[in-house]
Amino acid sequence: MGTLLQFERVSAVYGGSVSALTEISFRVEEGAFVALLGANGAGKSTTLKAASNLLPAERGRVTGGDILFAGDDVTRIDPARHIRAGLVPVLEGRRLFRALSIEENLVTGAIGRGFGHRRIAEGLDRVYDLFPRLKQRRRSVAGLTSGGEQQMAAIGRGLMAEPRLFVLDEPSMGLAPLVVAEIFDALSRLNREEGVTLLVAEQNSSVALRHADWAVVLETGRSSLSGRAADLIARADVQDSYFGGAVV
Repeated sequence: MGTLLQFERVSAVYGGSVSALTEISFRVEEGAFVALLGANGAGKSTTLKAASNLLPAERGRVTGGDILFAGDDVTRIDPARHIRAGLVPVLEGRRLFRALSIEENLVTGAIGRGFGHRRIAEGLDRVYDLFPRLKQRRRSVAGLTSGGEQQMAAIGRGLMAEPRLFVLDEPSMGLAPLVVAEIFDALSRLNREEGVTLLVAEQNSSVALRHADWAVVLETGRSSLSGRAADLIARADVQDSYFGGAVV
């Protein structure tokens, strides 16, 4: 056990001049469930892309500070190598292969790790146990399934890569409350029963704080607050200032 991901005074820009992050610092301990909270535009997605070294694909770059995954400088390693090392992102927007079936989409996550037939079969069993609905829809064309099923498939595809650190961007976006609850219950189960380390960016602070054990709050590209989720929920001043009232 120890620190798996570390941001130390990290700054980032887009297009060479548009500031996106300003000296943010936080840590993700191995085995933790960390929620990255903040309003739309606070820098959550940029932070996750920086953690996976995906900023250059969007004309962004880290301009200062250090990002370390398992002690290695994230910015010096190709994103594909990060996945093979267990740093697996699920980006906003699901990004499934819409013409492929749900199961075919899931299998692509294992192929990216170079897994063979046995590991793929074990991975599918794991995903279907976590999301029984996907097993029922495994032959369905992904583009014709519901938003909730597509989000489950995107998470399942990431799980097929056997993440050591699972990085998810807004998994609740656009989904009905019951589906959101199902997804976060599944994430909590992964963390609690399998020890998967989670870093989850969420605008829905209520659901995130109920499941996470640590939270980092971003405000206009800066880390403004961090602490144990239970402590933040208990503080009325924090609720009023950052979460718009009581977290239930």
